[in-house]
Amino acid sequence: TCQCVSMGPECVSLLCVCVLLLFPSAISRPPSESDTYTECTDGYQWDPQTQHCKGVFIKPLPPTIPEACKGEMKCFNHYGGYLCLPRSASVIPAPEPPGQPDPEPYNPCPIGFESSGDSCVDIDECEKDKHDCQPSQQCFNMQGTFSCQCPDGYRKVGTECVDIDECRYRYCQHRCVNVPGSFSCQCEPGFQLAGNNRSCIDVDECRMGVPCQHRCYNTYGTFLCRCDQGYELDPDSFRCHDIDECSYSSYLCQYRCVNQPGKFACSCPEGYQLLGTRLCQDINECETGSHECADGQTCVNVHGDYQCVQDNRCQDPYVHLSNNRCVCPSSKPACQDLPYSIVHRYMSVTSERSVPADIFQIQATSVYPGAYNTFHIRSGDDDGDFYIRQINNISAMVVLARAVTGPREYELDLEMVSVNPLVSYQTRSVLRLSIHVGPHAF
Repeated sequence: TCQCVSMGPECVSLLCVCVLLLFPSAISRPPSESDTYTECTDGYQWDPQTQHCKGVFIKPLPPTIPEACKGEMKCFNHYGGYLCLPRSASVIPAPEPPGQPDPEPYNPCPIGFESSGDSCVDIDECEKDKHDCQPSQQCFNMQGTFSCQCPDGYRKVGTECVDIDECRYRYCQHRCVNVPGSFSCQCEPGFQLAGNNRSCIDVDECRMGVPCQHRCYNTYGTFLCRCDQGYELDPDSFRCHDIDECSYSSYLCQYRCVNQPGKFACSCPEGYQLLGTRLCQDINECETGSHECADGQTCVNVHGDYQCVQDNRCQDPYVHLSNNRCVCPSSKPACQDLPYSIVHRYMSVTSERSVPADIFQIQATSVYPGAYNTFHIRSGDDDGDFYIRQINNISAMVVLARAVTGPREYELDLEMVSVNPLVSYQTRSVLRLSIHVGPHAF
């Protein structure tokens, strides 16, 4: 830039000093092809990379130099040194090109460093926001420079950081949920994350207080509620309700089924007792001593009850000969047309018994040579519920012909007629059989 030096009221171009103002490096002489070295003015040194003179950092000079210019010369400060010009001269800097930014202050340190005292220290571009990292990137300071890196869970695509979908790589055992910059693993119901936050382990719900009313069984990924015997699971799969076993079958008990919480029990009617858990057995009051028969009476057990009968049931003209036996002596005229003896017997049968059924056997107690015996029902069978089946010459069987329902009583006179044609002898005897039909089929 050429500057005009004025020496009076009128500007006379006596001296044109060419001052090159460079910011921050200025005056240089381009080297010629024949130069083997290049020189710069004081305060500058040749930079072979830029092929220009570059200002060097020198120790600051004192504010003034005594007698820098002698005579009538005036000292003008100049970047990198000074100028001695006539006192009437003035230096008019050339206007700067429009739009040029202000020059950066001189920095004698390498790029990425700044001077601090006598040394150069690293510039933290990240802290001073002198980096060009994208908003999605993270700035990391380095010696003399910086680095733009993507956060964990992102990868660089061009100049941007894009989220990595970790779920594509099957990091989780069950379910993977991708989130920006990361991911999370989730387990199916009945499982929980293991310590590595990726695997799933079974949860023992039974130890966690699941609402099973009775018993809980842990299974893989879930659990099962089970009920005690006699209960069944409600539709909610947690609670248990009692099973009414009596409603399922009428054959659980021989007499009556009684439902109880979680079970059932069988009961028997009065006069019976349980045989085992389901069957009913008649109580023999005569053997247990629970009867109330008086003296001169005999206790006769029947199904579900007992009877007290007189020890002597003989009626005139019969006389009491022995227990249950009455005899009509031939010496009495009234005995001429009556059976010689009447023997009393007692028995009990159940209701609805299968028929035909042999229920009682009658047998002659005295057998005479050449005698022929016949048996028949003399009285007591008005409805024809019984009949006699003769087995041989000395015995016969009383047969129940039809099913009968009790309580009911029969008194059958079973007659045996003995005929001996050799001696023209005939005799009769009666077995008076009292049959008690019980009220039940057991």
